[in-house]
Amino acid sequence: MIAMHGVSKVFRTDLVETHALRDFDLEVAPGEFVAVTGPSGSGKTTFLNVAGLLEEFSGSYRLDGRDVGHLSDDERSRIRNEKIGFVFQSFNLIPDLSVYDNLDVPLWYRRIPAAERRRRIMTTLERVGLAARSKHIPAQLSGGQQQRAAIARALAGDPCVILADEPTGNLDSVMSGQVMDLFEEIHRAGATIVMVTHNLELVRRAQRHVQIADGQLIDVGLQQAVTFDGAAVQA
Repeated sequence: MIAMHGVSKVFRTDLVETHALRDFDLEVAPGEFVAVTGPSGSGKTTFLNVAGLLEEFSGSYRLDGRDVGHLSDDERSRIRNEKIGFVFQSFNLIPDLSVYDNLDVPLWYRRIPAAERRRRIMTTLERVGLAARSKHIPAQLSGGQQQRAAIARALAGDPCVILADEPTGNLDSVMSGQVMDLFEEIHRAGATIVMVTHNLELVRRAQRHVQIADGQLIDVGLQQAVTFDGAAVQA
């Protein structure tokens, strides 16, 4: 599913060279739910951007069996649209479009026929409990509902992997729990999820926990107790 080996990413300015990822290795099997943690500046965001083909990099990266290391901008955009579902902390819904149209836009770009788009959209909105709000714009929804709409947008494209960046970061504890219930339901149905988070409760609900430190991976497995930002976590 995801196979990164020796991946590096360096940011350069006139005076400074920053190694955001160093010989980074990570494999995520189909159907895994992986939580990724690490202190600020450790490389989590860069890893997620590389995994989502939003950043160029050096090294080997195979996504769903395909080498994606040397693609054109257009090829990266197409694979992002077809293979990757993104869920962001800030939801990233288009504010002046309805929930339905927010799901429709990426499917339209894939030239999926209208009837199939409608079937996917309504099926997915039913799945996340938002079918009755398909005509609402994001401002008419609660934070938790907006995040469920964002998850629905990711799911409607039938991606091979969902990349979630602090998906509960803007939500209160009740809404966070509801969103994580939905992630767990999606995972049980077979979805592959990679989630970057600072929330230790979310870490416990993932299937596997890995840490990033200084641009490199510490794979802590399924049940090993680890230390994260000074707190013990049973992963």
